[in-house]
Amino acid sequence: MSKSAIPTNKSVGTTDAHPQERIARELLTQGRPLFLGVDGEGAAHYWDSYEFAVAVVARDNRAEKVPLADTPYETLAGWCEYTQDERGWAVGPHVGGNIVDDLARGLNA
Repeated sequence: MSKSAIPTNKSVGTTDAHPQERIARELLTQGRPLFLGVDGEGAAHYWDSYEFAVAVVARDNRAEKVPLADTPYETLAGWCEYTQDERGWAVGPHVGGNIVDDLARGLNA
């Protein structure tokens, strides 16, 4: 039996472990948008560098795509600062930096 023909335990219609990411992928062009973080209201933010847009997916799965050209924020860093000021970040933002910075922040938390 080929690998693609092997049945799985996941039934059709089963929800993903990360439904917010699935919704973001449907909104954006990039197949795997970059996870930025979760704001203080529980909405997940995903970045698509191809479209230069952010998908914001709320806990109740309401979602919107926000092209940065339609905002006063010219950069992704500007978007992240705006989100920090308006909602705060519960997780992230994970933009720039490197794994060493992430580990250092984790140890200091």
